[in-house]
Amino acid sequence: MKRCAPALVLGGLALAVLAAVARRTRRTLVAVTVRGRSMEPTYRDGDRVLVRRGGPLVQGRVVVVERLPFHGRRPAPPGLPGPEPTWVIKRVAALPGDPVPRGLGPALAAVPEDLVPPGKLVLLGDNPRVSQDSRRMGLFPADAVLGVVVRAR
Repeated sequence: MKRCAPALVLGGLALAVLAAVARRTRRTLVAVTVRGRSMEPTYRDGDRVLVRRGGPLVQGRVVVVERLPFHGRRPAPPGLPGPEPTWVIKRVAALPGDPVPRGLGPALAAVPEDLVPPGKLVLLGDNPRVSQDSRRMGLFPADAVLGVVVRAR
């Protein structure tokens, strides 16, 4: 039986670990291009952001979230595949258990609960004049969040 040099064994092990980390990182981090003006001046149309899937939801952090059918998309007819998800970028304004900020817009004023219910979020764009967010659309489901923005390029 041939013996391998320790450097070759360690090099191969390091390469395997690096490959595993690269595969995991690809699933965890997603590059997203900002489209539109809803997050100006923080992010502008064409900016690229790095999003961590499953990152912690914290008030004030920016997230990428799916805009759901009841937020302007028609659901697919039964038996047919649905449309591709539309992703939007917004700032977390309130988490489950936080008071509903009713004074921010008509959709929030109409929320029947005093506190943001479990599984829901208040999401706002930094540019309220053009942002389609909780001010106009109400609460977003927390499970529609792709992830948290961790870096902009």
